[in-house]
Amino acid sequence: MDLLYRIFHHPTPQHYQLLLDADPSKKLIDAYLPRSICIEAYEQDTMAGVVILLPTRPGTIEIVNLAVVPELRNKGIGKALIEYSIKWAKEQRYQVIEIGTGSTSFGQLYLYQKCGFRMVSIDTDFFVKHYSEPIIENNLTLKDMVRLRLDL
Repeated sequence: MDLLYRIFHHPTPQHYQLLLDADPSKKLIDAYLPRSICIEAYEQDTMAGVVILLPTRPGTIEIVNLAVVPELRNKGIGKALIEYSIKWAKEQRYQVIEIGTGSTSFGQLYLYQKCGFRMVSIDTDFFVKHYSEPIIENNLTLKDMVRLRLDL
């Protein structure tokens, strides 16, 4: 997969459409975007996906949003975005990269562990507390966030 990565500073409607696919709360997205490193990936001239990295603590950065264009999913782009994020974080001298996902996000949990992340905690009722509408995923009501980390 030959992707071109670029940092962007001003999200377009296309960026928001992707970001909202991964995180249905525009309010939360708008809260973390200004403090984040926003990276877009292009396959030839087509945007393929985005990843948003948020410095959270000294030496630690978190992938807070990762989204791939629907028609390009299951082609390794999500994995490529994660691998690029890990490489970028190492180059910037971060020691830890973290990611959180829904306890019902089975595909994402598999991918993150395949990329070397390990589960470290559960944020109980995260999606109940922070989202006004219930989120149904894999025929289950999403309640908890699983936190994963990778030491760099």
